[in-house]
Amino acid sequence: MPINPAFAGREFAAAGPFPVTREEIAAFAQAVGAHAPAHLDPQAAQALGHADVVAPPTFAVIFAQRCEAQLVQDPEAGIDFSRVVHGQEGFVHHRPIVAGDELTGILHVDTMREAGGHGMVATRVELTDADGSPVTTVTSTIVVRGEG
Repeated sequence: MPINPAFAGREFAAAGPFPVTREEIAAFAQAVGAHAPAHLDPQAAQALGHADVVAPPTFAVIFAQRCEAQLVQDPEAGIDFSRVVHGQEGFVHHRPIVAGDELTGILHVDTMREAGGHGMVATRVELTDADGSPVTTVTSTIVVRGEG
């Protein structure tokens, strides 16, 4: 089943809230080899002007993927996840993510098209805090390999 280009331009319902914990930040920092003290030690983070430990720059991918699951799991979208190859990921940080944040994400399907027998899907997730203020914009492109 090919991808459904009619999903291009679609905005999904807000997902979350996603509470951000010190433990999640520490585990992610360890997994990606981010050893800065501000990722693990609240006092080190506060000395840099943060309210609590600060997440590594790519931490937002956790919440973006939870939002993107709305699209990937929709059978009408035509995305066979077993055929997905990650294309690219980008982050625009409006402010750092810190422990104690409660984030909500809105998924936008920017493009969904066929190219060279493969599906190309570009998404954008806008993460906001509990006050509705922008935190991070995550863009992603996946390729759904064709059957040929």
